[in-house]
Amino acid sequence: MKGLFGSLPPDFLWQVLGGIAVNLHIAVLALIGGFVLGIPLALAQVRPGVPARLAGALVALMRASPTFVVMYFLLNIIPSQISLLTMRITISGVTIVALSLLPYSAYYIAESGLDALHQLRRNSPVTALLFLPNVGRAFFVLVMASGAAAAIGVREAIGIILRQADRTPTRLGQFALFALGIVLFGIIFQAGFALLTVVRRWLAGAALRRAAASGGAGLTPPER
Repeated sequence: MKGLFGSLPPDFLWQVLGGIAVNLHIAVLALIGGFVLGIPLALAQVRPGVPARLAGALVALMRASPTFVVMYFLLNIIPSQISLLTMRITISGVTIVALSLLPYSAYYIAESGLDALHQLRRNSPVTALLFLPNVGRAFFVLVMASGAAAAIGVREAIGIILRQADRTPTRLGQFALFALGIVLFGIIFQAGFALLTVVRRWLAGAALRRAAASGGAGLTPPER
């Protein structure tokens, strides 16, 4: 094992951890944008009408938007610098990737938010709180999807591992690097999903206890 990793730079692990921080940063930006766009879309769909149909059509369009296509489209139409009065704003690769993940994030927030609003109208606030673990799940999906940033040269974890694999002379060494990446991401994601599972079970149990205490009124099974 020492031979496999002996050729790695001394700070390689720190580089990968720094790359994971970039993945998390991208996911946070995409999730914030998802809230900004998704919550109004959810509110627009609560009551039937023309706004609800338009919002539903936009959500359906965002659901079908492929991240890679959106990313390369934005990369080609957004200038690297934007002048605003006397300021020059640089548009980074991280921003481009976060914007490319915005359609998925906004669609997921809109659908989960609409479910939560329906639960509130049915007098089931505890079940509506399942919105929170749903958002957590979306966050971890965004972290995984942020690996697309490697395609445009952003120094996130996948890109760092791929570049080092290109410099590794043996196939076994390359496989070992890929395995290292899988383990690091796996630890983060499994811990996150385990926490989300605990929260979902607690909320589902709280909803059942609340329904039992009120004689079954407001008992609505989770939709997600």
